[in-house]
Amino acid sequence: MLSIILGYGENLLHQLHYEDPMRDDVEEILDAGKRSATLTRQLLAFSRKQTLQPEVLDLNAVVRNLEKMLSRLIGEDINLELSLSDEINRVMADSSQIEQVIMNLAVNARDSMPKGGMLLIETSNIELDEIYTQKHAGVKPGRYVMLSVTDNGCGMDKEILSQVFEPFFTTKEKNEGTGLGLSMVYGIIKQSGGNIWAYSEPGHGTTFKIYLPQTNVKQNRKKAAVEKKITAGSGEHILVVEDEGSLRKLMETILSQLGYKVCIAANGGEALHLIEEKMLEPDLIITDVIMPNMSGRELMDQLRRNRPDLKVLYMSGYTNNAIAHHGVLDPGTPFIQKPFTLRDIDKKIREIFQGGVEDSR
Repeated sequence: MLSIILGYGENLLHQLHYEDPMRDDVEEILDAGKRSATLTRQLLAFSRKQTLQPEVLDLNAVVRNLEKMLSRLIGEDINLELSLSDEINRVMADSSQIEQVIMNLAVNARDSMPKGGMLLIETSNIELDEIYTQKHAGVKPGRYVMLSVTDNGCGMDKEILSQVFEPFFTTKEKNEGTGLGLSMVYGIIKQSGGNIWAYSEPGHGTTFKIYLPQTNVKQNRKKAAVEKKITAGSGEHILVVEDEGSLRKLMETILSQLGYKVCIAANGGEALHLIEEKMLEPDLIITDVIMPNMSGRELMDQLRRNRPDLKVLYMSGYTNNAIAHHGVLDPGTPFIQKPFTLRDIDKKIREIFQGGVEDSR
């Protein structure tokens, strides 16, 4: 529903003149929709039911890429220090979600240091033995990569510390926070197969330590696309498969406005009929993952028997066993999370057509 609200809202905004008095009202609607979308994602993260796209990650690289953004985020009064271990091992995780984890922890640290201070981010390889795991329920012995975030802020007492990962728990004033930031961090790390612990004392700052299992999977060095890049929005044929009628109609409208030829189908069977009986030859399939009778993945499995290189973009607003038992898609699968904006879908389609998204099948 949020995709429909955001989609039609953006479509209306683009049609209004810059001086139209209705623009302010439409922008307020869009802002409210985006805040609701953020809240939805945070709840999904805590419940570990969001869709992740894991890949082999170098946590040092992730931290370095965020360094400038983090410096702006925490402000000039807080000194950002990095202590990144050499030859760090790789982990398997969703890069965008790990970035979200780091930024949330940085914001939490910033808010605990209103008069300034120090924020230290560290990485190291570590092996957790049976003695450690016996003292920490749910942790398995093995090799991990540790990511820690430390501040010298006001700290927390034992009562607050015991509730720090609970959803909607916050020590901030009303309207200053949802109380979902740290619970979202917890959910992302647990869904990634890791663990997170918080250590704090009043007046002595706080440290969050994250342990992600080391992976032996080799990092995929994507080859530059050798095919000639296609300019998105120049008449490529897209088939949208979506069982929600309002969203299906919206997708047809906005994709047509972006310059694509669009056909729509309400389910997998209808999509197969269009392709096999009506001889439709789409350049891209955009399909919901969960639909009655035939999932988006099952649809693509059938279509790729005859067209193994057919491009696909999966979309979903939630994850359950119909998507994947552990709530993840195969690494590298093109995916967009509902609710999404017009800019989101436009960017994703451009990436697919220009070879910026590699489909692992």
